[in-house]
Amino acid sequence: MRTQKTLPAIPIELPTATARIASVDALRGFSLLGILVVNIAFLASGYRMAGMAEPAFGSSLDWGVRWTVTLLMENKFYLLFSFLFGYSFTLQLDSAARQGRPFVPMFLRRLSGLFLLGLAHAVLLFPGDILTTYAAVGLALLVLHRITPRAAVLLAVALTALLALGFVLLALMAMGGLDMSGQVADTAAEATRSDAALGGSVSQIISEHVRKLSLVIVLRVFFQGPAVLAACLIGLAVGKLGALGNLSAHTATLRRLQWTGFTVGLAGALFYTLSAWNGTVHKFWGEAVDLVTAPLLAAAYGATFLRLLPYLPRLGRALAAPGRMALSNYLAQSLICALIFTGYGLALVDRVSPPVEVVIALGIFVAQVFYSRWWLRSHRYGPVEWFLRYLTYWSKPSTTHRPRHGA
Repeated sequence: MRTQKTLPAIPIELPTATARIASVDALRGFSLLGILVVNIAFLASGYRMAGMAEPAFGSSLDWGVRWTVTLLMENKFYLLFSFLFGYSFTLQLDSAARQGRPFVPMFLRRLSGLFLLGLAHAVLLFPGDILTTYAAVGLALLVLHRITPRAAVLLAVALTALLALGFVLLALMAMGGLDMSGQVADTAAEATRSDAALGGSVSQIISEHVRKLSLVIVLRVFFQGPAVLAACLIGLAVGKLGALGNLSAHTATLRRLQWTGFTVGLAGALFYTLSAWNGTVHKFWGEAVDLVTAPLLAAAYGATFLRLLPYLPRLGRALAAPGRMALSNYLAQSLICALIFTGYGLALVDRVSPPVEVVIALGIFVAQVFYSRWWLRSHRYGPVEWFLRYLTYWSKPSTTHRPRHGA
């Protein structure tokens, strides 16, 4: 996998497992940063959880930050992270085969642990948790693990198209007078109620999270879940092909992803942003377009990052550390934000402007970079990763580090 104190500069040709995993870890860390910048707005405001702008912040700078985050980041980085989940699934399959271990029971224990962690995360910290979705999608990957790369890509495209078609139908229903927007979004009154609860006692916060879960579950099952599965299937296909093991052989493909993503993807992101904030485009039309184009922009981000990584070795090493313990850092991000924005701590819910939220997110991530590098000097795994590995292998993992290769 990786050596401890330093990660090698990653050449264009990635001939070893160490370099390959280092690049994936760096990409995972990059994705984790994007997820935090998006999520912090939803962690900091009941209005954003309801799909509305915070009424207390209406300056040009506030709106500029909202538009920028929605345009460039929203619905992109969780797809990139989902791609890596599917890719890592193939590494786990290969690792189990090399070690002669039965994969299915190990992976089921891993998914059970992921689900329990996600459930606790959703109830205690953030009802927008995605770990439970990964646990469910992991079952689908287990069923489909023998699928060919071509079939995986075709299935991912079909899922995306069907999901987009569903939003098109909702948009057409809205044009015909049957607007279902209220079924997937709260009202301003509900957002105000949510703010009051989030700034209250521990029992009020947990009750509000549980109340929100009924809506979130519907969104996960019918909307985000299929999108996550599609991204995971692309990662599965890439992992089966070993495409990240030799990037120089796929330079033309990476360039096509960049051109397509930064043209079609950005155009779709602009349309989605207009639907979210401008009001001239119905939100369901925006969702339909974004479902098709957001994966393209996410792919462009990933392709650009991997092509630039050999020339930015220090950045790669910095991002690889939090990427190696992404699960610990993801949960820690929610905990830190809960201590800042809810009654668990400072109770600053809806009292922080969008620009300051972004600054806080960047500060949290920088702190996690330093913490992760410090932790990994003397530990092989992040603290939550250690727990999940214990469940997976049903034995106590080593806590000290020793250099090794493999998945």
